[in-house]
Order: sequence, then structure tokens, then C-alpha cells
Amino acid sequence: MSAYTLGRLAEALGATLHGDASQLVRGVAPLESAGPEEVSFVTGAKYHRLAAASAAGALVVGPETEDLDRPLLRVTSPQAALIALLRLFHPEPPVEPGVHPAACVAAGAHVDPTAAVAAGAVVERDAVIGPRTSVGALSYVGRGAVLGADVRLYPRVVVRDGVRLGDRVIVHPGAVLGADGFGYAFDGAAHQKIPQVGGLIIEDDVEIGANTTIDRATLGATIVRRGTKIDNLVQIGHNCDIGEHVILVGQVGVSGSCKIGRRAVLAGQVGVADHVTIGEGAILMAQAGVAGDIPPGEVWTGYPARPASQTRRIWVAEAMLPELLKRVRSLEKQVRELGGLAR
Repeated sequence: MSAYTLGRLAEALGATLHGDASQLVRGVAPLESAGPEEVSFVTGAKYHRLAAASAAGALVVGPETEDLDRPLLRVTSPQAALIALLRLFHPEPPVEPGVHPAACVAAGAHVDPTAAVAAGAVVERDAVIGPRTSVGALSYVGRGAVLGADVRLYPRVVVRDGVRLGDRVIVHPGAVLGADGFGYAFDGAAHQKIPQVGGLIIEDDVEIGANTTIDRATLGATIVRRGTKIDNLVQIGHNCDIGEHVILVGQVGVSGSCKIGRRAVLAGQVGVADHVTIGEGAILMAQAGVAGDIPPGEVWTGYPARPASQTRRIWVAEAMLPELLKRVRSLEKQVRELGGLAR
């Protein structure tokens, strides 16, 4: 296990050190479990009490954190510093170049000499595997597919024919990229499959979670743009255009031909109907059911999705319904009694 002095960590993080620069740190841990040879972090004021009780040997803190009785690495952004710390103590293993003897690489495929193809992987004809790219065990790269530089396919990833991945794309186990879109036409007797002959383009710095599926286009291309991060178990339909730096959380389902603006966030289990446009910077809260376009920058929630402030008022009103029902019945009874007295 690597060990660093606090002085070295301060240098790496651009931090101001309050404490002994020669003190050794051997790992990173949460406040609750960190020991004297580990560094922990305080990402907000609500963790100050927990930090005071922690046994961590040192703490990474923000400018607003009060002094504590242990060495402090004071930084502008504790969260950014945490990322740097984790990369320092847990670096990605380097790609070991070469094609495993148990891999199957077709004639006509191009595998860069610095790339790695693991056991059981299949790379079809005319596929391109870029520099320092890793194709995990039992993965499949279809005919004419292109993987850019520094791509990482974890085991059991499927990249169908003609799919294009940019640089530094990460794809977790079980993901399927470029399956046929869900398109059928009923001819009066049976559902006839509409040939899905379009492509799928994944731009640079996209990460795709385990068992996520992104369909190829019917015509043209499905596109996931630069910097977007997709969680596990997400479904993206054919001909969607997912903007830059979008966040799609687990179990999101996006129907075909949707457009999602840059930096939009779709929380867990959001469902989006087909041909919907979600504006730039919009936020859809968990389990929102989206049937129509969402304006840029707005926060919507509920089923069907409405602006969050409106939905919250509806929820409050719903909670009052049992008592309101009692009052209405009581009033109805009083009216009936008054009617009887009038007669």
C-alpha cells in the first residue's frame, strides 16, 4: 500500500497544511471508520460534528471548516480534493498491451499495438481498437465498430456493428451499445419489423453504467454527446440526441427520438415519452413521468410531471383529502337535516 507524507499530499492537492508535514498517511477512509494513519474529508458543515469525533489522522476541509485537534489540509473544494486523493491512492492499473491467445480478432480488424484485448473477447472484421484501449473479457466489438483512444470496455460489453466510441469512454459490464431500436409497423395481420439501419455515436469522456442499453438509430444516428454520465440499467431509445454533460441516473427510460439538452439531470426511474425535448439544464426528479417538452432550467417532478412547486402543492392537497372528505360528508348531512326541518 502506498504511503504519503502530509507535505506531499498538500503539494498534490494545492492545500494549505496545518500540521506536521512529515506525518505519514496510508489511505483514505470515511469519517466514521478512518484510523490514525488515514485521511478523511469534510465536504460540508453538516459533517463538522462527525469530523470532531473521527479518529482520522488528518482531514481535508474547506475554507469554512473550523480548526480541529488534528492536522488539516485546507482546500477550496473538498470534493475535488477527494477525487484527487482517491486517484492518488487507488490509481487505475495500466493497460497491458496485447491480444490474449484466447481472444478472437478477425482478419481485417485493426488493434493498436498499445491496446489490450482480453480472453474470450471477439473483435470482428474492419473494427478499430484505438491506442491504450482495453477490451474486457467476453466483450464483443462488431464489424466496423470504432473505439477511440483510452477507452475501457469492462467484461461482457457488446458494441454492435458500426458503433463509434470517442476517446476515454468507459463502459461497464453488461452494457449493450447499438442494439436495434424498437420499431414495428402493424400491417393488419402482424407487427412488421422496421429495419434499424442507422448508427450510434458515443462522444469523448462518456461513462456508461452496467446493463445499460443504447439503441442504434432507424436512420441517421443516436448520439450521446461529450461528458455525459449514464448510470446502471438505463434505456435510451433509437434516434435520441443526449446533450453534453447530461446525468442519467439508474433505471431512466428515454423513448425514441428524444432530445435532452446539455447539463440536464434525470434522476432515478424517470420515464420519457417519445419525441420529447428536455431543455438545457432542466432537472427531472425521481420517478417523474414526462409526456411533453420540458423548458430549459426548470425543475419538474411527479407523474405526470409538472413544475416541482405545482406538484408539491398537489401532494399537500392530496394529504388533506381524507379530512376534507369527512368535512364534506358532515356538511352534506347538515344540509339534509336542514332540508328536513324546512319541510
